[in-house]
Amino acid sequence: MTIDFGQPATLIDLDGTAPLIGTLGDCAKHFRMLTPAARADARVLLSQPTARAGRRTRTWVLNPDEIDRLAGHLAGEFLRDE
Repeated sequence: MTIDFGQPATLIDLDGTAPLIGTLGDCAKHFRMLTPAARADARVLLSQPTARAGRRTRTWVLNPDEIDRLAGHLAGEFLRDE
């Protein structure tokens, strides 16, 4: 997945906690600070849809596993894209 970490994005969770509005990079970094339970409920809403592996259409929402991969990329961890 090729994505612009500087694009506006919103980190939300399914419990209704106040969202974090910032860049995708900010949302990914903040995601890493959440508890495991909060991570499982977190999603990122993108300002621009992005293509994802295994999907024919672009999407506006990133799931927890994708957010974690992006956060790892920002932290310098080289995770294999599955």
